[in-house]
Amino acid sequence: MKAEIITIGDEILIGQIVDSNSAYIGQELNKTGISVTQITTVSDDKHKILKAISEAEKRANLIILTGGLGPTKDDITKKTIAEYFNDELIFNKDVYNHVKNLLSGRGITMNELNSKQAYVPSTCKVLFNDLGTAPGMLFEKNNKIYFSTPGVPFEMKFLIKERLIPYLKEKFTFDSIIHKVVMTQGIPESHLATIIEDWENNLPKDIKLAYLPQPGLVRLRLSAQGDKEKLIKQIDNEIDKLNKIIPEAIFGYDEEKIEFSVFNLLKKEGKTMSTAESCTGGNISALITSISGSSEIFKGTVVSYSNEIKENVLGVKIKSLEKYGAVSQQVVEEMITGILKLMKTDYAIAVSGIAGPTGGTKDKPVGTTWIAVGSKDKIISEKHLFGEERNRNIRRASVTALNILRNFIK
Repeated sequence: MKAEIITIGDEILIGQIVDSNSAYIGQELNKTGISVTQITTVSDDKHKILKAISEAEKRANLIILTGGLGPTKDDITKKTIAEYFNDELIFNKDVYNHVKNLLSGRGITMNELNSKQAYVPSTCKVLFNDLGTAPGMLFEKNNKIYFSTPGVPFEMKFLIKERLIPYLKEKFTFDSIIHKVVMTQGIPESHLATIIEDWENNLPKDIKLAYLPQPGLVRLRLSAQGDKEKLIKQIDNEIDKLNKIIPEAIFGYDEEKIEFSVFNLLKKEGKTMSTAESCTGGNISALITSISGSSEIFKGTVVSYSNEIKENVLGVKIKSLEKYGAVSQQVVEEMITGILKLMKTDYAIAVSGIAGPTGGTKDKPVGTTWIAVGSKDKIISEKHLFGEERNRNIRRASVTALNILRNFIK
């Protein structure tokens, strides 16, 4: 079954609110085995709503509308849907009693506007809304299903999960839709695509691959629809092949965060870590300490933003700072030695760079970052050029440093 979502409301189009409803509906339909092929947002305008429904029904079997079902004059969806089906709004006693009891339970006296919620199209199937006064309305015509739900998120979620999905499951049988996400770090999207090109070209025809980049990471999403057990085995087999191609880049699955991967690895080995951060300003330690129980593996950090702190707290040599500069291999490696001695940890990360947008030079442009990781026995360091946007540079430096440490420990 293919579905389309139509969100209705000027407040979405002018950016006053973010359309989180479509994301939720899409997730719930996917879990059920229903593919969402398009999402459309229209204003509170009768003609635009009518046009959106007419176009959606040419492509989809299930059309879900959300928004515009309130009792005020600007909520026109109910009247518009009735017009679309050449229907009329009629008084529904069951809806009236439902609304009356709902308001009474909240200590609210029912008024004329509330009473209007009891008028629904005569041909619709009412799906009662336990959390609000606007009912869900379901229509069936020409082997297609149309469902209208309020735009209030918690009401919409209730009606989708507790009313619509059970109705659809009772009426239809769906194939499973499987998504498996492989989390990678350290290889830019275009380079990654080249490296795994042969593997991608030889994927089973039922499996689709999507590249989902974000600062410092690339998520590889494998998707398929059909028999659940068969697809899981196929996808797991393909991921095993991928692990042999890019073992150092894969740090987790299904939205696992890089900090969790490092945390779990250290916890398993009973080891500890610390950080010495300059350009990242404590962001690496913030990522680690966002995890409950991180005190088991993380001892502390020194945010050595100034050369004075690098020298006096971490023991970086003044000669190294003067000769090579704070953003250099020599300095980050000395920062590692200093933080290991200070914190007495098994492993450490040190980062120094030019986050931007100012501070760059010809030899060291904005985005230049040196990262070192190490233990008492060994230190490795890498130079990276992350770009010109400050927040992205901090994010990229942080996740890159964590992945270098992860591979260092392994």
